[in-house]
Amino acid sequence: MKTIVSTPDAVPPLPVFSQAVISGDRVYVSGTIGCTKEFKLVEGGIKAQTRAALENMTIVLKAAGSGLEHITKANVYMANMQGEFHLMNEVYSEFFEGGKMPARTCVGVASLPFGASMEIECIAEVPR
Repeated sequence: MKTIVSTPDAVPPLPVFSQAVISGDRVYVSGTIGCTKEFKLVEGGIKAQTRAALENMTIVLKAAGSGLEHITKANVYMANMQGEFHLMNEVYSEFFEGGKMPARTCVGVASLPFGASMEIECIAEVPR
């Protein structure tokens, strides 16, 4: 049985997906980009977008009864991996405790929604 996660505190999902879905003891968080609730990209480039995306992911995880510390796997998609990978990682590393990073894949892509520089999704445990 799956449970849809929805919170008005996070960027709203487009009509074709949910913010997250809980199945068993896991929550699957949809990809999020660094934008406002009005779908406008935050100013400040990849670092600001990464921060906004992770802050939004934090809100969705909290609504699911989880948190960043429970992420087991993250996927990051980047429009300019060669030029901005290190900048994204600078911000990304601020959100996780050293030595306890989740597994992660980072993929370079041709483009992302709304012209975003990065998008992140994750799977996390839901503690009982």
